[in-house]
Amino acid sequence: MTEFNFEKAMKRLTEISELLESDTLPLDESIKLFEEGLELSKQCQDKLTQYETKVKDLVDKHNESVS
Repeated sequence: MTEFNFEKAMKRLTEISELLESDTLPLDESIKLFEEGLELSKQCQDKLTQYETKVKDLVDKHNESVS
């Protein structure tokens, strides 16, 4: 399994968005892209939540060492 890459996922989400907005795709392909976009969006949100938790922990540790 490959490691999740946030920047690549965001780039792909942008590509998917542009393709869906173009109104040139067949419906089946649009649905597949929409599903892919939803999954990427969830993965990005999960990763952001992990980063947020890590940053909060680092700030808390820093504040404890300063006190």
